[in-house]
Amino acid sequence: MSSEEYSIEVSGLGKRYEVYDTPRERLKELVIPPLQRLVGARPSRYGQEYWALRDISFRLKKGESFGVVGRNGSGKSTLLQLITGTLAPTEGSVVTRGRVAALLELGSGFNPEFSGRDNVYLNGMLLGFTRAEIDDRFDKIAAFADIGPYLEQPVKTYSSGMLVRLAFAVQVQIEPDILIVDEALAVGDALFQKRCFNRIEKLLSDGISLLFVSHDQESVRTLTHRAILLKSGKDVAQGSSSDVLLAYRKLLHEEESAYFSSLVPEQAPSAPAVEDDAIGAEAEAALAEADPGPEAPAVPGRTDRMSFGDGGMQVVNVQTFDRDGERCAIFYPGDRIRIRVECVSRIESDNINVSVRLRSREGIKVYSWGTLNQDMSILAGLSEGELFWRRRIGIGERFEVWLECDCTLGVNLYEIQAAISHEESPDYTAQRILHWRDEAAFFQVLMRQDEYFFGGMFDLRMEAKW
Repeated sequence: MSSEEYSIEVSGLGKRYEVYDTPRERLKELVIPPLQRLVGARPSRYGQEYWALRDISFRLKKGESFGVVGRNGSGKSTLLQLITGTLAPTEGSVVTRGRVAALLELGSGFNPEFSGRDNVYLNGMLLGFTRAEIDDRFDKIAAFADIGPYLEQPVKTYSSGMLVRLAFAVQVQIEPDILIVDEALAVGDALFQKRCFNRIEKLLSDGISLLFVSHDQESVRTLTHRAILLKSGKDVAQGSSSDVLLAYRKLLHEEESAYFSSLVPEQAPSAPAVEDDAIGAEAEAALAEADPGPEAPAVPGRTDRMSFGDGGMQVVNVQTFDRDGERCAIFYPGDRIRIRVECVSRIESDNINVSVRLRSREGIKVYSWGTLNQDMSILAGLSEGELFWRRRIGIGERFEVWLECDCTLGVNLYEIQAAISHEESPDYTAQRILHWRDEAAFFQVLMRQDEYFFGGMFDLRMEAKW
């Protein structure tokens, strides 16, 4: 493929800073090493190297969307500043092709003393537009920003939400070839965020390239095709957005477990751990016979890549059944969906929650629910029954949980994610994931249009009266 097919090419990119303990050390670095070089002596070092980013490479095709995820301090903003040219790289190279519109920091490029109107013209001209071209777009910019009379007020009087409204409106109305967004939309209200995402989707359909940074995993999954995961300035995962987000969740889980263990190390294993050779024969057999499901391809190591957790208990099989208890993977609105989650335990513990999460083919979280949700209803006196949270599960025990509902979903392919968690209290405030499994099972919802039909993701069971 010709390099002209790529809107962004990043190769071996790195950014290094010199860190000094005191201003005096910085001054020494400026004066003494050059003098030492003049007399042929080996120069001294008074600072330490800090690599905010190192050895990052990827290419973004025209019309493609690319996500960047990682914890705070992982190098996301540095990467975007290098790509937009506001920072110079220490090593490597960046090539961009086409007009770049970037939302990096709130108010970047705005003069706080100028009015919103003046800043629209100022930013437009900086991006290469004539005054006449900005005049043609001004009404659309003002309508999208929707800040009313504040458009004539100095920008320094704006709230953060108003600032990002105006900045986003300017950037997307200039019809860029590359749009770069870094968390700025997080400060907007829900209605404005919806408008922004709709506009981004429109731009993507028109063929622009998107580089998108967000902590909102649902937004990254929905808006981007591929993604990169950064940790301490390094590339730790790159590929499809769903695979990278799974790696991100694993990373967050590992770091969260390490953090809480360091705070209360004596309480970290809230259930007694057992060595593998102490596992009962029944549990070993259950693990050996675990069925990944008919839909899962036979790829070596796939289960390991699609799951994570502290261990102790494991989801070994997830299957879907119809109302009569027959295996079924196709449902229609009004059918009964029954999900069986089979688990095996290597520990003895109570306070367990078995749960599922449903995602649509587009990666949107549709629903999540577990045994703890039912237990909370019982504890609140809203329903009656036995608490699963209080059930004591023994070493080597294999157990199953059935989760059932009437199908009110729209036409789509749905992924089931399954999990076992230890809940210190019955309210989801102190959760520890023992085992999480992505793509545990799939099912499809179809529609009998001649009998019953609705559009959208859910059946709201509307009625018409007149």
